[in-house]
Amino acid sequence: MKRHRLKGVAIVEFSFVTLVLVPLLLGTIGFGIRLVQSMQTVQLARDAGRMYARGLDFSQPGNQTTLTTVGADVGLRTDATSSAVLVLTTLTYIDKSMCQGAGKSLDASGNPINCPNYKQWVFTQRLTIGKASLHTSNLGSPLTSGPGNVHMDATTGNIPIFDQVNNTNDVATFAAGTPFIAVSGGWNTMPSGQMLYITEAASQGFTMPIYDNGGLIYAFNVF
Repeated sequence: MKRHRLKGVAIVEFSFVTLVLVPLLLGTIGFGIRLVQSMQTVQLARDAGRMYARGLDFSQPGNQTTLTTVGADVGLRTDATSSAVLVLTTLTYIDKSMCQGAGKSLDASGNPINCPNYKQWVFTQRLTIGKASLHTSNLGSPLTSGPGNVHMDATTGNIPIFDQVNNTNDVATFAAGTPFIAVSGGWNTMPSGQMLYITEAASQGFTMPIYDNGGLIYAFNVF
């Protein structure tokens, strides 16, 4: 009789322990899956950035297929079924030489005359691969519609030098709280036409009710 009582107590104790262990186990699994997804998103931004900075043309469908292979683990695709997005951006710093190259003359102090984007970072190229609605770039986007629109090529994502120098709608708007910094002035000693190659990757996080709401996972790289 006493043995049966002990078994009953053990079952009750195990039930209480289970109430703690099972949620803890599920939470650990959810955290682990999200951690893996974060690492995969970071790796996608890093690998894409290396290739992009070395001149690989990602406006070509074949090269985009390469990216979807690299980003397969986070669901990157080139169609509407994609659960990730990769934003590729080239920025150029507009200095005196860039202004002069666009036909601007200099005043008596050596500053460009009528060069609106002087000492600004501007978009040179923008390509978006995957689900564009998932996340927009923290750099902003060139205004391609409405008054004063930027003439960006729909296929290559390239922006002509005229817009880079003259069109204020082509200036990058660095979002607050991001690692990108808008520098005004003091960069005249930079190599003319200095470029930054930036890759931003975002994927939909793992969803587990109560534990994780499946929020966005974001990573970037600058070359």
